[in-house]
Amino acid sequence: MNAKEAHYKRLIREYDIKRTLAAQNQLKRSKEVYHKVPQIEEIDKILNHSGIALVRSMLTSPHSTSVEEFQKNSDDLIFTKKMLLVEAGFPENYLDVLYDCPLCKDTGFIESKPCTCFKQGLITIAYEQSNLKNILQIENFNTFNLNYYSKEIDTSSNKSPYSTMERIHQICVGFIENFENEKQNLLFHGPTGLGKTFLCNCIAKELLDQNYTVLYLTAPQLFKLFDESRFHREDMVDEAKNILSTLFTVDLLVIDDLGTESASTFTGSDLFDVLNTRYLNQNATIISTNVAPNDWNKYYSERIVSRVFGNYTNLKFIGSDIRLLKKYRNKT
Repeated sequence: MNAKEAHYKRLIREYDIKRTLAAQNQLKRSKEVYHKVPQIEEIDKILNHSGIALVRSMLTSPHSTSVEEFQKNSDDLIFTKKMLLVEAGFPENYLDVLYDCPLCKDTGFIESKPCTCFKQGLITIAYEQSNLKNILQIENFNTFNLNYYSKEIDTSSNKSPYSTMERIHQICVGFIENFENEKQNLLFHGPTGLGKTFLCNCIAKELLDQNYTVLYLTAPQLFKLFDESRFHREDMVDEAKNILSTLFTVDLLVIDDLGTESASTFTGSDLFDVLNTRYLNQNATIISTNVAPNDWNKYYSERIVSRVFGNYTNLKFIGSDIRLLKKYRNKT
């Protein structure tokens, strides 16, 4: 089962629970009202019995049944019922089943099409499972600011940080715009504090808002999951198990700070398994790292280096530490 299917099934279960709870609450309110206003209980009994009688009559003598008369009597009783409710201090809809979404009545669907509440529910679940729910309120394209990057030419690349980030920004926008039809992979590399994680988050938010599934993990978090699965699976919490099960199937996997993990006998094989499986399944991956391309051979096997640099768009971040610059500007 992939991540989207898991989210879908979870939401269907939540809607089932919603409807059950709404019915239970309506029953409690009915008992409260009947105790305080017995006349209303009598009206409900009459409405119920007359409805059953109408159906029987239509089945046995369809031409002699007056639906109009039944409707008029029912409308009169319902009006009286509402008046009694209001007089007793209750809202006139107090005995209705009160759904969270009156449009679909908490079924999630309107004429077999997903209701807007169901679509939003899938997005909400995706946010929760992305590990990015809170940070994306701060780090997104609306708060991305090119003016933090210098327009002075960097001698090592013969480009300015500003023009470099402008190009990277355009590539990221294209990555999102083409995501449905073309699953790409991106490698962000460069010194600390240049906005690599920030842009990862920008992309993640845009895709989450479009109902794609996204999972963000730092490299230490990723390899800790594999270690727990290998040596302590029986002790793993459900959340960790869920993350591990969707690792290979989410629409976008973001691995941040690759190169900061603790190396072990299994690190290389685990990483290759993730990258290779996702590549073969045509699922997009973004890697962020401070490790320079020339140094990858010091950390990872030849097949990992080949997989990344052969199938990822290589984007180098240059400039001064944006975090320090922001901190300085906020103080002045």
